[in-house]
Amino acid sequence: MEMMQKPHAVCIPFPAQGHINPMLKFAKILHSKGFHITFVNTEFNHQRLIKSQGSDILNRLPSFQFDTIPDGLPPPENFDVTQDISSLFKSLPENCLEPFKKLLMKLNGSKTSPRVSCIVSDGSMSFTLDAADELGIPDVLFWTPSACGFLAYAHYITLKEKGYIPLKDSADFTNGYLDTIVDCIPSMKGMGLKDMPTFVRTTDPDDMKINYVIRETARSKKASAIILNTFEELEHDVLKELSLIYPPIYTIGPLHTLSDTTENKNLEFLSTSLWKEDTKCLDWLNSKEPNSVVYVNFGSITVMTPQQLVEFSFGLANSDQTFLWVIRPDLVSGDSKLFPKEFLEATNTRGLIVSWCPQEKVLNHPSIGAFLTHCGWNSTLESIASGVPMICWPFFAEQQTNCWYICNKWGIGLEIYNNVDRKQVMNHVKTLMVEEKGKEMREMARIWKKKAESSSSWLNIDSLVNQVLLRS
Repeated sequence: MEMMQKPHAVCIPFPAQGHINPMLKFAKILHSKGFHITFVNTEFNHQRLIKSQGSDILNRLPSFQFDTIPDGLPPPENFDVTQDISSLFKSLPENCLEPFKKLLMKLNGSKTSPRVSCIVSDGSMSFTLDAADELGIPDVLFWTPSACGFLAYAHYITLKEKGYIPLKDSADFTNGYLDTIVDCIPSMKGMGLKDMPTFVRTTDPDDMKINYVIRETARSKKASAIILNTFEELEHDVLKELSLIYPPIYTIGPLHTLSDTTENKNLEFLSTSLWKEDTKCLDWLNSKEPNSVVYVNFGSITVMTPQQLVEFSFGLANSDQTFLWVIRPDLVSGDSKLFPKEFLEATNTRGLIVSWCPQEKVLNHPSIGAFLTHCGWNSTLESIASGVPMICWPFFAEQQTNCWYICNKWGIGLEIYNNVDRKQVMNHVKTLMVEEKGKEMREMARIWKKKAESSSSWLNIDSLVNQVLLRS
């Protein structure tokens, strides 16, 4: 009977690793505050989760259940890769609303779980707003990018109206046009068009990705509230501007540090890593000196060319620094995925290569001195919360925006340009690991770490729960 009286939150992330992780962390926090949780993955990602975690992991707790909806896409040949983002952008709004509504009906008819009382959905899954409206329950949208990334997306419509986008022709990709300073976003002074999320890099006036972003950011104004995985001091000016555009905004980050401190130990076993993690690297790190290892991980979606792999390889080799490098099964495009023989010979005593790892534990390890990253927001915030400075190689979406803030606003990173050059990689690694400038950035990173630890996010979560999610 007690179970049936709990508030019931349905949490549904966008079907990519970088969106699933923070949603799970927030769901754990809600669970620790007495909520019954139904966590909804797409059928494709649910199968990947079972493959990496084992079927016994899921639904171990009666009050924290997993369920699925179809994504409307044909099953891919390889079940160990992230689906094409453009295909998801097209399919999700067209195919997911009706299955989601049927799932809510099933949950409300269940005799083993309470009626659904609220929805927490990814900001780019706004079809859930229609389902919540029919049931008369709150729907909180969780935008998983940084606040600066979200604001940049929110201004796509402004960029279009001001004539910045679409690009006039293909020459604009290389003729310096992308260096144009964008002067129509008050809290982002000094940013260039190249620092906007990369979907702006198109000559198509009907580009599907741009239209998707414009639609989703506009529909977000109908949400009961918006939550962001950040903290006030880090993005104060951006948050202030966002508050003028959207419903109440609650900063709830860094989520990974908050979820780690929840009292409910029953969920410690629960992970949503879609790749099997190699934990042996932690033993390897234990043998290294403090601040002596460069951690290299380009996230769950980044794809590089074989030539870029070669440049990164020799940049790391020529830096003479120790490194831990995560190479996903689908990181490198094409058939040539082998490291150069010379690289392996030069680094066999000071480098470790793994396919995936427990990143939060790695970044918090005292041996890590720098993080070579794609600047995805989860990785960026985890690095900030761990006090680790960054070498930035943004790949796509709002990673470019994060990179600009890391290097120009927060003072804790150096950027590698898109066409990777081994000399620049080597120089940046040496700068962060052995030079005075690197020590200064490491000290600045420690300052941001302390600010992250003293954030008011727990109070914000309590306010969100009481003022929005428990609203009858």
